[in-house]
Amino acid sequence: MTESVTTAETPDRGTLPEERRALGVAGGAHALHDGYSDLIYVMLPIWQAEFGLSYAALGLLRGVYAGTLASLQIPSGLVAERLGIAVVLAGGTALAGIGYVLAGVSNSFMLLLAALFVGGIGASTQHPLASALVARAFAGPRSLKALGTYNFAGDIGKMAVPAGVALLVMLMPWRGALALVGGLGLIAAVAIFRLTPRFPGETAHETAARDGKAALAPPRFGFPLLLSIGVIDSATRMAFLLFLPFVLTQKGASLPTVGLALTLVFAGGAAGKLVCAFLAARIGGFATVLLTEALTAVLVVALLPLSLLPAMVLLPLIGVALNGTSSVLYGSVPLMVTPERRARAFGVFYTGTIGAGAVAPTLYGLAGDAFGVPAALMLVACIVLLTLPLAVMLRPALPRA
Repeated sequence: MTESVTTAETPDRGTLPEERRALGVAGGAHALHDGYSDLIYVMLPIWQAEFGLSYAALGLLRGVYAGTLASLQIPSGLVAERLGIAVVLAGGTALAGIGYVLAGVSNSFMLLLAALFVGGIGASTQHPLASALVARAFAGPRSLKALGTYNFAGDIGKMAVPAGVALLVMLMPWRGALALVGGLGLIAAVAIFRLTPRFPGETAHETAARDGKAALAPPRFGFPLLLSIGVIDSATRMAFLLFLPFVLTQKGASLPTVGLALTLVFAGGAAGKLVCAFLAARIGGFATVLLTEALTAVLVVALLPLSLLPAMVLLPLIGVALNGTSSVLYGSVPLMVTPERRARAFGVFYTGTIGAGAVAPTLYGLAGDAFGVPAALMLVACIVLLTLPLAVMLRPALPRA
């Protein structure tokens, strides 16, 4: 039975200790695991120089980690239904840390590949289980806010862990730096196991009692519709990032300017995950999804005719719109399934959205080759509008204000 948190909530109650622990565990795990995932980008040039690797081999290193992470999320949710969130999430965090420790002692490409495979297995546990833990601890609009905070924590990790290791590599050999960051995963695993709240699994009637609502069955087609919106949203985000450097280059941007532009988009995206979660708690999930997806389409089209400076000013707002929807979608997953299936549902949802993000650049890249970058971005803007009728169909099941 899944280990989780139970709280009695009313709209005006403060945050309970169990809630703080659940959000702290989930947010900390998200920050560390997402930091581990993006740390690979920092290490690729170092590994290329150390082992004399080709670009194809470097791509394989990243692909093994990301592919293992994505493909094992559903099994992680299934295992957690039997062993509990605390055991599986702590074990996965330990494996992710061990993966980097092994990478630090690897003396060949094959050993390095095996180390990242081990790390990917561990990383596959974080998204479905940490999300399910937060969803179990919080109810109603507060669940949206909590999941938005959890979502935001991942972006903090993406910035902090790679930057921290980059600084360590300036002070010590890269192998020692990886041993330290891998050891951090082992320490975090112990903390997760000790701090994760453990309560009996929640039934649908108990969920309804927490929310102060009558017990209702999840909507029959709610989860497939939500997943469809998530797939389109993720594909849009990756396609935009693929074409943005080329759009800016055509406007006269230098390489450092392109780097700054991407930073502006990422900063806006991190803020959007937090802001849109709180916005959805106030105006409802349906209105927020319509707002962010429509705004994404409008802003992507508006970017094309602008000169470089106005385009740069627009990028943080595009980042907010691009990423903000994700917090509403993640926060809606618990409403689409029975409580005991949440970890499994989050695993399916993350697998689908991550998979869409991996495939989208290739598909949209073909459109760019055939019609040019401006036309391809117009196509991106048109396809994201398909989320609007899907959201209308899903409206009764989306979180309300």
